[in-house]
Amino acid sequence: MGVEERMADRCNTIRLYSFQTDVVYQVLKRDGVCYSKEEYVRKKYKESAKVFINAYGWFVKEAQHIVPKPEGAEYPYWAFKDLYNVDQTGDGHVLTLDVPIGEAILFDMFDWTKIMQMHYIGENESEESAFSEELKNMGMSEFQIMTSNFYPEQKARIQESWKRLFGHQQAIEAGDNSGVHSVQAGLWCIKDEWIVKE
Repeated sequence: MGVEERMADRCNTIRLYSFQTDVVYQVLKRDGVCYSKEEYVRKKYKESAKVFINAYGWFVKEAQHIVPKPEGAEYPYWAFKDLYNVDQTGDGHVLTLDVPIGEAILFDMFDWTKIMQMHYIGENESEESAFSEELKNMGMSEFQIMTSNFYPEQKARIQESWKRLFGHQQAIEAGDNSGVHSVQAGLWCIKDEWIVKE
């Protein structure tokens, strides 16, 4: 591969950072690719798993419309555009990745945090406040709605609002992060070939 081809290749990638356990790192070295499974998330989050499974399940269902989910993938790996956003607690490795742009689901980390907290994502803060106030007047909260088997109408409204998570995909792909506080990415897999060998 010539210099021009390597440069063109890098132009179609996004530099991301991801903290992974030793097990993931070993599988990458052995198989060249690693997929995340639902059982890993359940083990990691234990008693909090219900909330995570709710959010992750929604993400998986919707994100595969952005980047098709390959066979073997169940849940995403998380990666970040800025190294300072990577949680480096525990045993593992920070991987520096050059990911092909078409294989990364890109979004605002703050919007994902709202989903993890079971919150409504509005077009703006005033819309979010108005929705919270509406629920408060009904004696409910977003978290209560999303973690119960009741309130199907309100639950549907909250989950519909979550689709705004993907509203920045094309802009971020084009290098425009102006509407995003901090870029996070979901990856259906991690490939050894993406790891930047420094």
